[in-house]
Amino acid sequence: MNTLRPSTLDDRLQSGETPFVLDIRPESHYQQNAIDGSYNLPVYSDLQRGNDESLLGRLDEIPTDREVVVVCKMGIVAKQATKLLDDEGYSAATLLGGINGWAGYQNDTIMYKLRSMLWNLR
Repeated sequence: MNTLRPSTLDDRLQSGETPFVLDIRPESHYQQNAIDGSYNLPVYSDLQRGNDESLLGRLDEIPTDREVVVVCKMGIVAKQATKLLDDEGYSAATLLGGINGWAGYQNDTIMYKLRSMLWNLR
């Protein structure tokens, strides 16, 4: 399964690439903090409970002509969504650390730096 670091996503967005950033968190969470230009498809709770149909039933909202970067709170449930999208023929990746990782990257926090070092060890 593909993953993407927040810094890599930021580089792609800044360079004019157009990955489709799919935020699967509940709408209320999305409204509080989201990646600019992302699309909210609030299926997080359903996926967490094992209901894949909530995402599969809304595939028509997700473009097939570009990479999809899936975002959740920490990246855990996003991995499940990424796998489902991969199985359906999408080019998909999970944002490492989720929106928390993105916020840490944007704010250059110590926690993000530590996570990044751990990612380098993989």
